[in-house]
Amino acid sequence: MFQTHGVNHITIFVRDLDRSLEFYTKILRMKVVRQGGDYAYLESGTTWFCIAQKPSGRQVCDRIGVNHLALTVSAEEFEEAVAHLRENQIPIVRGPVIRGIGKTINFLDPDGLQWEFHTSNLAERMTVIEQMERQNG
Repeated sequence: MFQTHGVNHITIFVRDLDRSLEFYTKILRMKVVRQGGDYAYLESGTTWFCIAQKPSGRQVCDRIGVNHLALTVSAEEFEEAVAHLRENQIPIVRGPVIRGIGKTINFLDPDGLQWEFHTSNLAERMTVIEQMERQNG
């Protein structure tokens, strides 16, 4: 039986990236790992955060605030976790997909809050961001 292993990351949409970065770094004392034009990746302990000024994907909502919460699932148990969601008729909003090194699937809870099972860590995610930035020039 698959098991979740704690919070992996939290993605938050913000109105003003610079203002939010100041808050997250100076007030919450988070460390900036990478910053792009409309996003930043930060870490606090073992949890990482993605803050984005605007949604960059077609399958995400455009509401300001928490976009989704991700839980870590091991790569070995990922397919079992996906089957578990399907068996229980949980609405899947994205995936399963491979994002760089890891696998991910986004789904909704009964109140419409988006959750994600994610198999990679922050360092692995940064390889995906670097690749995207190289492709976009």
